[in-house]
Amino acid sequence: MIRPQTFTMLSIPVVFAAFASGVSAQQHEHGRPDEGVGRVAFPVSCNAEAVPRFERAVAMLHSFWFEAAESEFKRTIEADASCGMAHWGLAMTMLGNPFTRVEPPPARLQAGEAAARQAAELTRGATHREQMYAATVVALYGVAPFAERMRAHEQAMKALADAHPEDPEATIFHARAMIANAPPTDLTFARQTAAAALLEPIFQRSSNHPGLAHYIIHAFDAPPVATKGLDAARRYADIAPDAPHALHMPTHIFTRLGHWDESIKLNRRSAWAEPDSNAAVHPMDYMVYAYLQQGRDAEAWKVVSRARENADRFYVGILGYNTAAMPARYALERADWAGAAALAVPSNAPAFVEAIPRFARAIGGARGGKPDVTRAEIAELARLRDALQTSGDAYWATIVGAQHLAASAWLAHTQGDATRATQLAREAADLEETVEKHPVTPGPLLPARELEADLLLELGRAAPALAAYEKTLEREPNRARTLFGAARAAEQAGDRAKARRYYEAVLDVMAGADATRPEPAAARKFLGR
Repeated sequence: MIRPQTFTMLSIPVVFAAFASGVSAQQHEHGRPDEGVGRVAFPVSCNAEAVPRFERAVAMLHSFWFEAAESEFKRTIEADASCGMAHWGLAMTMLGNPFTRVEPPPARLQAGEAAARQAAELTRGATHREQMYAATVVALYGVAPFAERMRAHEQAMKALADAHPEDPEATIFHARAMIANAPPTDLTFARQTAAAALLEPIFQRSSNHPGLAHYIIHAFDAPPVATKGLDAARRYADIAPDAPHALHMPTHIFTRLGHWDESIKLNRRSAWAEPDSNAAVHPMDYMVYAYLQQGRDAEAWKVVSRARENADRFYVGILGYNTAAMPARYALERADWAGAAALAVPSNAPAFVEAIPRFARAIGGARGGKPDVTRAEIAELARLRDALQTSGDAYWATIVGAQHLAASAWLAHTQGDATRATQLAREAADLEETVEKHPVTPGPLLPARELEADLLLELGRAAPALAAYEKTLEREPNRARTLFGAARAAEQAGDRAKARRYYEAVLDVMAGADATRPEPAAARKFLGR
């Protein structure tokens, strides 16, 4: 039961007014409550020592600094054992990143469920608003499938936001759930756009709030809408510079727009901000991707080799994707077909992670004169696709299905069947483009549409190859390999104006490329430099 005499905070309307003006209502033993993590004003029925700790913990939660948030919520409970909202915070923390669409591991589920029960128990005598917050985490845990629980959580957050429009945090967490539950097949981004419409007016009033910047970036993490997230991306790192994910997250927008220097800079800072920088495989993958676009292979290799030294630690779970992707990208982007065909396949990885080196091996085998390798890996990709379909993972089944088709296209090409090869390549690209990219990845290992363009160019069909490269650039702007392919296709099609434009773009993107990269030399030769 909450003891009335422990209420030492300002009245709720006054605190929410402070939130709207961007002025914090509390001070904190670490200095300003927004120092290093951003500013959150979140009135709760806890004592004077607990409230600023709780607000700081929520700020950390908004930036997915889960270890720090967990510790700070526990310190809040130490300060006030009756603070039910601190248990709500623990339950939200145990959920992890909701945008991955992956259920937390069993230990975190168990801890989250226990925290949700405690939140419900301790808020019984608190405000109606806090009781509704507790209900939002109770909805997250139970025996129903994870996707159903996430939808129930979103509905509970909406009910809270509707019942308490004076509470910006309710609106923020509701918008977060809307984005997390947005189907990856909806390429109109309707739910993300609606969520952003809730967040942006609050962000104008509360420019130091970490969750607002963070979730606006997630709402616009797709090429057609990425420019709408650019302001939030350029501000987030300054809002919460101590939070590693806040340093990385802006690079989702920078990657979507092809801003490689900004991506490298912030991902490097993010990796070094982690307590164990070797564990920062997510920003490392984004960093490798950006380095490779610039042709800075030696810098990319430093990151790849460091990741390989620790790979066995991280193959399990969603971050296994980044761990497996880095060496595959390094081989494929540089057309090192022999290296791609020889990539090791982890034995303890989820199906969508195992598919990464198998796809790279298949493409490397086909393009490097080892069709037997390709044939074997195509069979493995079919097995992995079917396993994902059987498990109900439609998203990754689609991605691996596209990889299977693309690899099959190149095998048909090695067999001299141009008709079947082009048909399969087009099917692969069409399938891949039915879904948006997953937040875990900066982009496909090699876009299926780009592989279709490569195939058409090899077959001497320069004009349709150019069209396929240009369509790839709509989803992957400023991508060096695609720009170079478009330049070559335009040159062979006799469109010298487009060839000049694309070769100029290659030189611009790869201005700092290693001398071993052939693209800048080819561009300079065409341009007469």
